[in-house]
Amino acid sequence: MNSNTIKKILWVTIFSIAMGLLESAVVIYLRELYYPDGFVFPLKRMSSSIALTELLREAATLMMLVSIGVLAGRTKMEKFGFFIYSFAIWDIFYYIFLKLLIQWPETWLTWDVLFLLPTTWVGPVIAPVLLSAAMIGLSLAISYFTDRDNQTIITGKEWTLLVSGSLIIILSFTWEYSKYMLQEFPVRELFVVNENILAYAIQFIPTQYPWILFLVGFITILTGIGTFAVRNSKTKPTY
Repeated sequence: MNSNTIKKILWVTIFSIAMGLLESAVVIYLRELYYPDGFVFPLKRMSSSIALTELLREAATLMMLVSIGVLAGRTKMEKFGFFIYSFAIWDIFYYIFLKLLIQWPETWLTWDVLFLLPTTWVGPVIAPVLLSAAMIGLSLAISYFTDRDNQTIITGKEWTLLVSGSLIIILSFTWEYSKYMLQEFPVRELFVVNENILAYAIQFIPTQYPWILFLVGFITILTGIGTFAVRNSKTKPTY
């Protein structure tokens, strides 16, 4: 990689680490208020306004990560690469700071609420960390090959592998919670924040993570990354 690309990666890394600290700080405040004895399932009751605020905060976080990707990347492909790089660094350091500040999670297999959009995602901590590691690999490969040729793209086949693997992993994160919620509410009501849904949702206790789904999705993503890297390594640099 050239020096300008390395400099961008360094600054995006610093930004993302700072975001990870900010995110962990917010969560620590929430846990101090709602889980003074330590975070465990089932979740504590939040008011509709707090729940809505959390949804908006997560949406704002995504917009910040997208923005840094758009600012840092030279091409559409590299903008996407910097977005997923920033997302991955932010996610990993979020857990690092939680461990340093409040000694949580206890183990790599500790359950966590991973995301709230468009529905609740839950899973063991190690699952999103592994996914973030793969995202970092893909993003660095995109920048490396963009340095060699600014026409670098991800082909349709590679996109199919990456998107399919991502959707399978998202399914693994939402599978158990969605089954639980659909026992009581139709799909159209799951995206509405109201007291009845919140009261039922907080009773959810995850018990069994669908590791097979996760591994299928993860291997599919790695296959897409590997295919992208091998194909581009055979092309001649244009510089």
